[in-house]
Order: sequence, then structure tokens, then C-alpha cells
Amino acid sequence: MPGGTYSVESLSTGDVKPRERAEFWREHIASYQSRMDYRYARTDNFRGETVRQHTETYQLVRFRSDEIEYTRTARQVRQDPDEDYRFLLPLSGAIVLRQDDQEARVTPGSGTLVTFGSPFECIQEQASDAFILTIPSREVNGPLNRKSPLAVGLDLSRGLGHVLNSMLNSLFKERDSLTDPQFNAVSDRIVELLCMLATGDDRPDAPGHLVEVEAMVRRFVRGHAADPELTGASMAQALGWSLRQVQLALQRVGTTPRELIREERLRLVRDRLQCTEFEHMTITDLAYASGFSSASTLSTAFRQRFGVSPREMRYRSR
Repeated sequence: MPGGTYSVESLSTGDVKPRERAEFWREHIASYQSRMDYRYARTDNFRGETVRQHTETYQLVRFRSDEIEYTRTARQVRQDPDEDYRFLLPLSGAIVLRQDDQEARVTPGSGTLVTFGSPFECIQEQASDAFILTIPSREVNGPLNRKSPLAVGLDLSRGLGHVLNSMLNSLFKERDSLTDPQFNAVSDRIVELLCMLATGDDRPDAPGHLVEVEAMVRRFVRGHAADPELTGASMAQALGWSLRQVQLALQRVGTTPRELIREERLRLVRDRLQCTEFEHMTITDLAYASGFSSASTLSTAFRQRFGVSPREMRYRSR
């Protein structure tokens, strides 16, 4: 297994006696998800298994289990705060999610986004196989320009949704060959596509020109983030659009040219801190090589974004 914080863990209720399996499952799920209640159709021989991939930023779990109902109450939300989102994608069976006066019944080819920051009911009607991706709230609240509970049924059978579906399956299939930066980078792209779907950017009647501008701007910034001269005006000129067009395209998804450039630079530093190829570089070297004006500017922005300093991130990755 590659070094760093990325790891893959598998578990099955088949490892314990039948009468202990329901409690074993509850304790297992509670070890990496926030507090919930569990209601089993049968407790004498509950069958379930998980494969969990995770870093400090993202977590992807593929699970198979018998019929079960998960409930997160208002009291549990208060006692065990968790503002992060989960993206739920069934591969077989059906799952009903109720949250914030909305209900979504998801089956293979569809998905649902839910926050643990609000009460919900998640009803697995039959033996099912599904993915659940944990996403930091900041990755969703900014692009969707919201901080309220959300439950959305998304079509993953065609177009952009099918691309997202394929990427998620590939992330799972290649689980034993990934590193921290690779897992995080692919997860970042999946979340970008998910936010585009949630805002309806895949619909024929969406403002297509601004969608195109946004996509091109994101690709350009990703490829030129290390350039210290990169600005909204310079990228607009390079792409052949006006600065106003670029600003409007990014405003639709709750960001600005400056914020997007900073975000991509921070992600670039994070990936380099977790890569052995850049171990020889000091934090100051990384700052300048990633487009920041100084190490102190990098450290302040990095801590605000990721909750730790660049030095702490590098230490944890060893």
C-alpha cells in the first residue's frame, strides 16, 4: 500500500457469530460515521460488508448489507455535530432518503446528496449494494452557494452524471494502486461534477455559454496555478473572453477568479506536500513554486483551508 494517510480497509459481519452481527455492524459504522440510530428487519443474522477508502479529506465506502433503516435525529445533530455531506449511489437495491421536507428514492443509475448537519431518515428497503462518499461541507457550500440541508435525486445514467458514475467506480476499482494525492485529486473532480449536476448545469436549457466559460476557466487555472502572475484579467485575456464573462461564470457557482486561483494553488501545495518527489523542497520553496508571494501568505491561507499548517500536513503524510 502506498505511503501517507490513504488507506483501504475491508470488514464483514461474517467474521463474527450470527447473533452478534447486528451489534457488530452498528459499532463498525459508528466508528467512522457520526451518531445515528439503527433499525434492523432482522437482528439474528444480519449480513453486511464494507470496503473503505479514505484520506484526511475524503472517504469512499462501498457497502453491501441486508435491509436496514438509519435515522439521525435533531438531538444527535446537536450532540454530535457534522456538517459534511454524503453522496449516496446505489449499485443494486433501492434506498429512500427523507430530509428537509424532501424525499428521494434512489436506485441504480441515480444518486442523492445529503448532509449530516440536519436530521434524516435513510431507509434501505432490501438487500443493497451502494457507494457512499463523504465530502467536506466547504467543497459543497461554496459551489452551491448554500449552507442548508439538501436532498437531491440526480440522474447518473447519462451525460455528465454517467461520467461521474464511471469515475466513482474507477476510484473504487483502482483502490489498491492509489496514493493520497491521487485519491484526493480524483475525489476533487468528482465533487466538481456533482456540484454541476446539483445546480442543473447538465440540462439543455442551462445557460450553456457561461457553463462553457466556467469549465474552460477551471481547466486553465488548474494548469497555470503555479504562475505568480495569474489573475482574473490575465486568464480572461489568454482565453479570449472579457473579465466580466469570467466573473459571471464563476459567480454562478459561488466563487470569484481570485478565490478559484487561491483554491487551486492550495490544492497544488497539498498534493506536493504528500508526494515524495517534493520532499526536498522547503515550505518557502513550495510557496514560491506554487504561485504564493511568501511562505507566511501560504501558511495563513493553508491553515484556514485545511485546518493544519503546511508543515503539519507534511509531517502527517510521512
